[in-house]
Amino acid sequence: MRLFNRKKDTDVGEQVVLIVEGMHCSSCGQLIDDELEDIPGVRFAATDVKTGRTTVRLEEGAHVDTAALVAAVQQAGDYTARPAPRGPTVTCGGSRQRRG
Repeated sequence: MRLFNRKKDTDVGEQVVLIVEGMHCSSCGQLIDDELEDIPGVRFAATDVKTGRTTVRLEEGAHVDTAALVAAVQQAGDYTARPAPRGPTVTCGGSRQRRG
């Protein structure tokens, strides 16, 4: 578990979004984030329990296998995870966002 402020620079590193099932509360999300942030190359993880999505931002130039991210989610507890489908990029409020 990281004990310092997370750097959430959105312009740095690749972003991976996972669909996570089995979460019940914010503690579930924190357990998943902590487990993912222990993986070398992961800059930060942010789980939204309501949407069932976890966004993982990698360090610039880092390559982390998606299977390792899924395994970390499963290691955190009785959760299942899979990569979110990548949809077309849309413009929303002046910023580019990816659907899916």
